[in-house]
Amino acid sequence: MTERYPDQWEADVVLSDGGTAHLRPIRPEDADLLRTFHARLSPESIYYRFFSPRPQLSDREVEHFTTVDYDRRAALIATIAGEMVAVVRYDRLADRPETAEVAFLVEDAHQGRGLGAVLLEHIAAAARERGVRRFVASVLPDNRRMTRVFREAGYRAEQRFEEGVIELVLDLEPTDTSLEVMTAREHRAESRSIQRLLFPGSVAVIGASRAEHSVGQTVLRNLLSGDFSGPVYPVHPTAVAVAGVRAYASVLEIPDDVDLAVVAVRADAVHEVVEECAGKGVRGLVVVSSGFGEVGEEGRAAQEQLVRLARAYGMRVVGPNCLGIANTDPDVRLNATLAPTMAGRGPVGFFSQSGALGIAILQRTAARGLGLSTFVSAGNRADVSGNDLMQYWEEDPATRAVLLYLESLGNPRKFARLARRLGRRKPIVAVKSGRSTQGVPIGHAARALTLPDHAVSALFEQAGVIRVEDLAELFDVAQVLAYQPLPAGDRIAIIDNSNSLGLLAQDEAVALGLEVRPRIDLGPRADADDYEAALAGALDDDTVDAVVALFTPPTIGGYDLRVPERILRLSAEGRKPIVATYLGTEGMPAELRVTGPDGMAAEGSVPSYTAPEDAVRALAYVIRYARWRQRPPGRMPVFENVDRAKARELVAAWLGDGGPVEVAPEQAAELLACYGIGLAGGTDGVATRIVVREDPSFGALISFGIADETAELLEDRAYRLSPLADAEAAEMIRAIRTAPLLLGHRGADPVNLGALEELLLRASRLGYDLPEVARLELSPVMVGPSGVAVRAVTLTLQRPLGPRPELEPRHL
Repeated sequence: MTERYPDQWEADVVLSDGGTAHLRPIRPEDADLLRTFHARLSPESIYYRFFSPRPQLSDREVEHFTTVDYDRRAALIATIAGEMVAVVRYDRLADRPETAEVAFLVEDAHQGRGLGAVLLEHIAAAARERGVRRFVASVLPDNRRMTRVFREAGYRAEQRFEEGVIELVLDLEPTDTSLEVMTAREHRAESRSIQRLLFPGSVAVIGASRAEHSVGQTVLRNLLSGDFSGPVYPVHPTAVAVAGVRAYASVLEIPDDVDLAVVAVRADAVHEVVEECAGKGVRGLVVVSSGFGEVGEEGRAAQEQLVRLARAYGMRVVGPNCLGIANTDPDVRLNATLAPTMAGRGPVGFFSQSGALGIAILQRTAARGLGLSTFVSAGNRADVSGNDLMQYWEEDPATRAVLLYLESLGNPRKFARLARRLGRRKPIVAVKSGRSTQGVPIGHAARALTLPDHAVSALFEQAGVIRVEDLAELFDVAQVLAYQPLPAGDRIAIIDNSNSLGLLAQDEAVALGLEVRPRIDLGPRADADDYEAALAGALDDDTVDAVVALFTPPTIGGYDLRVPERILRLSAEGRKPIVATYLGTEGMPAELRVTGPDGMAAEGSVPSYTAPEDAVRALAYVIRYARWRQRPPGRMPVFENVDRAKARELVAAWLGDGGPVEVAPEQAAELLACYGIGLAGGTDGVATRIVVREDPSFGALISFGIADETAELLEDRAYRLSPLADAEAAEMIRAIRTAPLLLGHRGADPVNLGALEELLLRASRLGYDLPEVARLELSPVMVGPSGVAVRAVTLTLQRPLGPRPELEPRHL
């Protein structure tokens, strides 16, 4: 019996060189594609696959290979520009239906691009969906490339050698190693795809109008005035030249290669332009044209078609409806944006989803003297997203800090995973708009978040993301991270020549939970020597982690012009972070700037703020991030008395056709027992509540709080992604405002924190292992000095909409 065509197996994927391909199940009508594909293969590739010469396939073989039931036999093909370039298939063994023979074949011209690895990931996921638990692969010893793909997949594998053939047996249950391998390959591929966009050797501007201030001409002039290092080709249907540069009627008429195309034509003409770019071999598109998802359903359909077509031809898309992209690298000098002002070279990578806001962002960046490494405005973010940029910035030596303006999250769980990894090396500062609505702007290819905003903030914090309130705070914090070292702790020294300014700074620091060392008020007559002595003393003081230097002109008489020079000289030594309020200036003033070769601020420059409260607030954000980075990430505990197999069997039996199903308490207790969690009475203490749930955006989540009406009213709950590491469980308990009730409030005995942490760890692992657990509530959980007791449980099961993002094969 033939299963229906499994369209859920279709996927766009990024290859190891940054290009894209489309994967889909094979169909009978692919017979001609298969014949053409086979005809392009070398004799060596054919021999390695079939163990014999086979210059062409017979009609019977073609029918056999293209007609599958998607259960006992299945195959996936990879296509680029409509041509089949690779195939992978599995065939169940008749006597062992949980085992299938697997083989793949990649066209010679596309070998070395990672197609074999990504095909294996996807066919393994498809096989697991159909109940296949292991693959068997027969490989000739000389076929080292195929052998390497199987061995490096990260699955548990056995190998034996029989009759001149290597036989590999792969257990398809995902392992930590297989997930790490998949993540590493995803990182390299997506990073490379962004690098191809940001480092083009040539750029075509399609729609380069001769009309002054038009979109196409603006981009063209910005490319030219920015002194782009490669050739720029205007494309105009009739003009001989645009902005003094020879124009071409079509991108196909350009005599040389084109790496990047900036598209500024009407929305209804973009489809034709994409096909022409594909024919030219363009590697990436920046679509500044509007009229897509932001205008309604018809525009959304056109937007989806644009992305589908571009990916099919191996191209990534920035936009549509975007401001453009920029790279300040002196070897590139790419300004493919509509912005009239571009920031200079610096250590900050900036991603903005808003095209309209992007111009204001770049103007404010330049006004503050804050330098950028790269800038991407994604507009409707139909393809390239902030996740892609984080993959690139992680390895980019020119980027020291990452700034994000986000209006939506396309894959929130992946965002959290990438941010947690990137944040250990480089700080991420984010503004997430839509706090009051959690909605998604029209045109964005993303779903609305269902969690309350404070829960989203908690998940950001778990991932190490510095979430700020607005754009002003975004730049305030960036100034510190870009040019100053991270503080070792939260003890700050305040040095001022105005008692009023000093008190404002001190009040803000105390309100933010910082420890203020005795304030040093130098008085209004303080000169450069006074500041130098006080600052040097604070920097040498082992009880000081950061310094706030406040300097305002006295009300009568002049002031010592040497003060900023002394502050800057001590800052350049880079021992501890220094922030300033210098004469009310904002940004990176020239007097406090370590000047780089291009005149921009360099490491050691001192950021200045118009108000002392702003300086202290920015420093507090940085201190909180530094504390997160210093904290060990923790480990995922392994519990010996966990029976995952039995838990899955129970869930499958209770769920039936998909639910939702309200499970009886005694059955829920049986499931809890699989994870070493028992129901009990007896223990007195504080009543708490633990909720495990499957969120459609973030996946497996766990929340914790005190079980009373006041805590519920105040939404005093801590949220974290599952599974928890041990350090995260400990932190989660202490994150709620009512935590003192557990820690020995007013002389009471502290509860058994170790037992509570273990319960959180076990419950989070249950939720992570079983995506069918729509909601599991343990309440009340009585926590006392002697231990914990789960008094009651409610459980709802429902079949999830799809597999977990982190367990899926990688795709766009």
